[in-house]
Amino acid sequence: MVLNFNQEVQSARILSVGAYRPPRVVPNSEIIERIDSTDEWIQQRTGIQSRHIASAEESLIDMAEKSANIAIARAGLKNEDIDAVIFATISYPFQAPSAASELIVRLGNPSAAAFDISAACAGFCYGVALANDLVRNKTAKNVLVMGAEKLSDFTDPDDRATAFIFADGAGAVVIGPSEDIGIGPTIWGAAAESREAILLEPSYLEFKNNPGKLDIGWPNISQQGQSVYRWAVYGMPTVALRALEAAGLTPETLDVFIPHQANDRIIEALVKSIKLPDSVVVAHDIRTSGNTSSASIPLAMDALLAEKPELYGKSALLLGFGAGLVYAGQVVELPFKPNN
Repeated sequence: MVLNFNQEVQSARILSVGAYRPPRVVPNSEIIERIDSTDEWIQQRTGIQSRHIASAEESLIDMAEKSANIAIARAGLKNEDIDAVIFATISYPFQAPSAASELIVRLGNPSAAAFDISAACAGFCYGVALANDLVRNKTAKNVLVMGAEKLSDFTDPDDRATAFIFADGAGAVVIGPSEDIGIGPTIWGAAAESREAILLEPSYLEFKNNPGKLDIGWPNISQQGQSVYRWAVYGMPTVALRALEAAGLTPETLDVFIPHQANDRIIEALVKSIKLPDSVVVAHDIRTSGNTSSASIPLAMDALLAEKPELYGKSALLLGFGAGLVYAGQVVELPFKPNN
């Protein structure tokens, strides 16, 4: 039997973006004494000046719900208009049920399709790729792509290598049908042979080495900073250029660059390696938001559009990379300016 159905493909685009940052701002001065460091050292290594940290009472889903409501309202939609939710996160503390399923209940839309992505700092770009395909093939009409993290729950405050890096926040976009192509092909992959460069420990390594051990402790993020830095700086420019080429653009014709906000030194090195001209606006949200993993790209997108409204509707290269070691990049047309 041959399947017989409408195979017409439509275009998709980002309709809106919404973001939420916890109100508590933590400057470097609150961290340096505990890790025997200095504000100057932190800024030289990462560019981070401050970050947002959620309170103990504020959950990952609380933050996600707030950013989702903003994105949906800016798209001119109602919660019930969302028929699929893709939730990128590594800090939801439960394997199942998913964070996405908890979110759709909060949104009053419990019948929407909902699933999580565990692709760390590349998770948001993975979600954009999947949402684009869902809309293009008419599997869904309006897809909410969420990137949200409460990394403070998984950060050792005494770890001199990571305590100042990670932070909390949530960002979301709504992806829906469009008359014109608004999302380019995604270039993605992994360098999984080096996957242990970023991990949660002791749980991961303890379980791997002692699978019968029950008390493996609470996991905290650990990373091999120099290895990750080299991988990002030397490996990601090729991915970025391939994403530009796939979308029919060049560094000279790009408007905006929004990479994962991992480290300001990495961002500057990427800009230099890709040979982006001064005309390209580059996101540096890392400086006041820290590294929020899957939330970093939508948070940076929202911040740029708030600061520079002339960027609405412009082309932007998104580039995510992180634990796994996984990566993804695509060129998108930024949302048009909302009416509300």
